[in-house]
Amino acid sequence: MATPSPHNPQLMQQFLSSVLSQRGPSALPYAEDTKWLIRQHLVTLIDAYPSLTPQTASFTHNDGRTVNLLQADGTVPMPFQGVTYNIPVVIWLMETYPRHPPCVYVNPTRDMVIKRPHPHVNPSGLVSVPYLHNWLHPSSNLVELVRELSLVFARDPPLYSQRRPPSVTPNPNPTQSPSMSPSPSMSPNFGLTPGYSIPPPRPFPPSPYGSSQRLHTDDPNEVYKRNAVNKLVEMAHLDTAALRKSREADVEGLFNAQAVLRRREDQLTQGLKEMIDEKEGLEQQLQMVSMNADVLENWLRENEGKTKMGSSVDVDDAFECVDPLSKQMLECTASDLAIEDVVYSLDKAAQEGAIPFDQYLRNVRLLSREQFFHRATGIKVRAVQLQAQVSSMASRVPPRAQHYAS
Repeated sequence: MATPSPHNPQLMQQFLSSVLSQRGPSALPYAEDTKWLIRQHLVTLIDAYPSLTPQTASFTHNDGRTVNLLQADGTVPMPFQGVTYNIPVVIWLMETYPRHPPCVYVNPTRDMVIKRPHPHVNPSGLVSVPYLHNWLHPSSNLVELVRELSLVFARDPPLYSQRRPPSVTPNPNPTQSPSMSPSPSMSPNFGLTPGYSIPPPRPFPPSPYGSSQRLHTDDPNEVYKRNAVNKLVEMAHLDTAALRKSREADVEGLFNAQAVLRRREDQLTQGLKEMIDEKEGLEQQLQMVSMNADVLENWLRENEGKTKMGSSVDVDDAFECVDPLSKQMLECTASDLAIEDVVYSLDKAAQEGAIPFDQYLRNVRLLSREQFFHRATGIKVRAVQLQAQVSSMASRVPPRAQHYAS
């Protein structure tokens, strides 16, 4: 247990700054954004109540966990029937402080007994007052809590002192019995208070402070047992923490592997879809090539005999158009190219002086006009062919695809 000098406020502030700024395994288990507020609460508390001293100590939870926490150990003044007594208390600042209230215990000395029953203190010393139940962060603080404890204890003191009788001497009045003092003070200068009577105390066995009372015993066997249990619990916690960290790392690795596998699954799915689409396209091209091959084979079979017999084949009959538009397009293109050749020949003849120049101009003008009409007709035929192809493609699209396109 670490504790500063109880009579030097500056040393207490330095002590609080030191323990709250520690890092690593020895750091106190408070949130970083609340440590400065915890320091301010304790500094304000010791300024208002110098009888309380901040210090660090080990706190054992009900589940066996042991943590190092801050506490305010000392006495709370209690005015009772004109006399001020001091109630020994321990105020534990839990891990979630100040968002949640502290844990308060009365800490009776060897010659003190907890009053039973008491409306705000249970037999183990745990204090329960309305201020703790109505704790509200950030308005609640330790100074107001101690002031509330002083008022509650003043209405009904939680402790009384067991006065032992003096040495055995003849008692002239056998009806009198040793008296019990009602004062819960840690100070030895208290006495009987008129008008305050308390029934004789019953011999209660020492009860644990909930989960954090320190046993008042000097038995070496008990000390050894307690230290052994604390050591085993600490070792178990360390092993559990290490195992948990290892398992968390394994789980994190499995999550990362799962994410990689899902990405690869998406990639494989996308690649498979592209391959299926490509296969369908190749199949359509294969069908078209097969149809064209059949047409060529039929044409070769029909015209193969003509070449063997040595018969002359007309060039115009060597190619057959599939429809009237194609035939018209073929005629327009042939006429356009033929006119180009004629104009070229006229240019050569005019350069060599084979024909008069005026005749050259007249022929070129007539041929150019005829070429223009052929080209305009070819453009119109090409437009009609493109429209016919679009209509043919639209007729082959499935009805569902047409619905999505619309």
